[in-house]
Amino acid sequence: MLKKIHHVGIVVRSLEEAYRFYRDTLGLPVHKEATVEDQGVRAALLTIGNSEIELLEPINESGGVAKFLEKRGEGLHHICFETDDIAAELEQTKQKGIAVIDQKPRVGLAGMICFLHPKANHGVLIEYAQP
Repeated sequence: MLKKIHHVGIVVRSLEEAYRFYRDTLGLPVHKEATVEDQGVRAALLTIGNSEIELLEPINESGGVAKFLEKRGEGLHHICFETDDIAAELEQTKQKGIAVIDQKPRVGLAGMICFLHPKANHGVLIEYAQP
């Protein structure tokens, strides 16, 4: 069962520049930052209430986030829903015939994660996370 919106992912050209707004202007604390090589990003999670904002900066030109930035510019990339059982949630989603990107959960910045294809979700990239 999906519990809440865990985070909203936003693609940025530079984490440092984005920090000026999200951290310095809005006052959102950065509680985690890491390079996620297999996703081709430097990413940061900032806390807001019981949710988070994830900033994604591409680190190479061949990754999906870099392609998104080139095609669409900075902005909303995905919405992530939290679950206590990501494997079961993903399996139920596949059984409903919804197109997925990940066939099984994998490690990400927010814990175990997987993505649903935006073509199945009215053009929105959806992520599930089990922190």
